[in-house]
Amino acid sequence: THDQVEAMTMATRIAVMNQGVLQQLDSPQVLYEAPANLFVAGFIGSPSMNFFPAVLHKKDDGKIYIEGVKYSVPIPENRADVYEAHLGKDVIFGIRPENIHNPDFVPPNIHIEYATAKVDIVELMGNEIFLHLMLGTVAFVARVDPRSGYSVGEEIRIAFDMQNFHIFDAKTEEAIR
Repeated sequence: THDQVEAMTMATRIAVMNQGVLQQLDSPQVLYEAPANLFVAGFIGSPSMNFFPAVLHKKDDGKIYIEGVKYSVPIPENRADVYEAHLGKDVIFGIRPENIHNPDFVPPNIHIEYATAKVDIVELMGNEIFLHLMLGTVAFVARVDPRSGYSVGEEIRIAFDMQNFHIFDAKTEEAIR
């Protein structure tokens, strides 16, 4: 099927193809949590994963940071070793809408880092809000608590769940793990 929602709900294993080439064959949960590349990451999930151009840098504090045009967030120490070989290289920082939170309603026991974004569109869905945001020139979506009271044009603080992010090589588009 070409319908990823249908495949995710009915299949025990899914083959994700791009122009006739197999990208990943796995269970729905693994495709969602550990996509092999940028194509799979963007195809699985609704709304799809957000992608931000970035570079990995080690700062004076010894931590590795994901740095983009308008943000700089440290990688949790328990995941940093994986990215040592990619310092100074162009990467794509990927994070799903449900892993971006209103700081007032962050779930307990997650590792968060903050950034500031501008609200472009507010979609009230009843049990959740889809915020269409801008971080510099990059448009992205956050799925936030319905009690969040945001207005179009407002500059807001957002919280990235840094236990649930992905890094992709900007040239090969493959996941870095």
